[in-house]
Amino acid sequence: MVKKISRDELVALLKSGRKFRLVDVLPKEHYEKEHIKGAMSIPLVEIEKKALSLLGKDELIVVYCASFECQASTSAAKQLERLGFTGVLDYKGGLADYKEANLPLEGDSVPGVSPGICSSCG
Repeated sequence: MVKKISRDELVALLKSGRKFRLVDVLPKEHYEKEHIKGAMSIPLVEIEKKALSLLGKDELIVVYCASFECQASTSAAKQLERLGFTGVLDYKGGLADYKEANLPLEGDSVPGVSPGICSSCG
């Protein structure tokens, strides 16, 4: 069962200084436009291929996608768990929820994320 993390919990985790990996699972072009500050990009379609070389199985990993409606982060979390990763959390609100709170983003076009940007959602 995929464990979830709320926006407030993610913000607290970011402020805590605790080491963890924040993973944007949207397609690379969306990551380049806009992502949560400090996130790395591993698109959903590449999770199984890249996760073992980029992430540690015992480290804390938070995955996110576009919005509450997007299922890409949940799919990524399930795939990571199947691969043996033990500390996976799904930030369901994703970019839309994070942005709603005016929290820091990075990328080429930092004002504006559309909740419907995820072609991998479904």
